[in-house]
Amino acid sequence: QVQLVESGGGLVQPGGSLRLSCSASRSIFSFSTNTMGWYRQAPGKQRELVALISGGGSTNYADDVKGRFTISKDNAKNTVFLQMDSLKPDDTAVYYCNAKYYSGQYWGQGTQVTVSS
Repeated sequence: QVQLVESGGGLVQPGGSLRLSCSASRSIFSFSTNTMGWYRQAPGKQRELVALISGGGSTNYADDVKGRFTISKDNAKNTVFLQMDSLKPDDTAVYYCNAKYYSGQYWGQGTQVTVSS
């Protein structure tokens, strides 16, 4: 079993920034095909991909966050970061960390991000 510990959510005004972080209890980036990243779920909507990064460094972003969000990782700390800039009210959601290993995937407990004036 893998535990994911998330931090960094909160309330921010439109145009503001937040940084999310998520640490895994087991080494993940030693394999290039493993990934860590973030999904989000707004009220009444399905969970959707925000951004992923692989052990090899490849990244994948949802179209509506490209140019505003940046995902990065710390291999030694098994940690992924999501820098969110130019936040919009539509970014309001619960953000879930996800870790995919060859053996399976794991989810964090979720952290609320609210963008409102």
